[in-house]
Amino acid sequence: MYGLAGERRLPEFKLGWLPGYEGSAPVRIGNAASEQFQLDVYGELMDAMSLARRGGLAPDENAWRVEQALTNYLEQTWSEPDNGIWEMRGPKRHFTHSKVMAWVAMDRMIKAVENFGLPGPVERWRKVRAQIHDKICHKGFYQERNTFVQYYGGTELDASLLMIPLLGFLPPSDPRIRGTVNAIERDLIADGFVLRYRTKPKIDGLPPGEAAFLPCSFWLADNLTLMGHKEDARRLFERLLSLSNDVGLLAEEYDPLTKRLVGNFPQALSHVALINTAWNLSQALGPATDRRQS
Repeated sequence: MYGLAGERRLPEFKLGWLPGYEGSAPVRIGNAASEQFQLDVYGELMDAMSLARRGGLAPDENAWRVEQALTNYLEQTWSEPDNGIWEMRGPKRHFTHSKVMAWVAMDRMIKAVENFGLPGPVERWRKVRAQIHDKICHKGFYQERNTFVQYYGGTELDASLLMIPLLGFLPPSDPRIRGTVNAIERDLIADGFVLRYRTKPKIDGLPPGEAAFLPCSFWLADNLTLMGHKEDARRLFERLLSLSNDVGLLAEEYDPLTKRLVGNFPQALSHVALINTAWNLSQALGPATDRRQS
């Protein structure tokens, strides 16, 4: 993580004399996430590189060496707890989404060898990929509720679990995926929009209560599309579009109580998710299908 001027040291501290926007104290400078361990980023990087190769980006020996070095590191660290995609300020945990992204990293590296002839210890990577997959299915799935859960041994839901079929970890037809989507629709919906998770101090260090996180609602629409519920997905998509401002921009969250956009604005993740969902609804081979084949 870097600052706007390229800073590499971003210690976080509070400015107690500032009230914050509309009283949204505390005002913070820096970012504590710069000191966190976020396992998911390795999967994001390897997936992006995989998509770039499939899209025809010219190969680069230095890029492949970097990917190999990161994969070697990941082989040693995938089994460690982390702070997760949401940069949890609570204790590190074995977040299911993070482990899925570690699987994605190994999977994309294996496919680089299989499909593009790049050099690498593919048999060793296959063993690690299988280990990660087995562990997630054993530790990250709650049989009694027929759903994947936020972290190993927990019972909480998390909207990041909606990424599991979008990344190719399991097919959308798998009963565990359908159970997870059903659970999220039942327990993480606020006025028709998806919450990231139910905030609790013991999990994320934050007080209860948060607005709906817009990218998560787009992810739900993608899942509905993959499951064949295209009209439901389209209705959700159009409702999300109706939240944008006069020039079509979205924030990261929407508060269904005050009927307003809140949080970071404009939020790139919201717009990336919007574009993906639009493509998924308009094309037989949209990102939700194509990415699973990376």
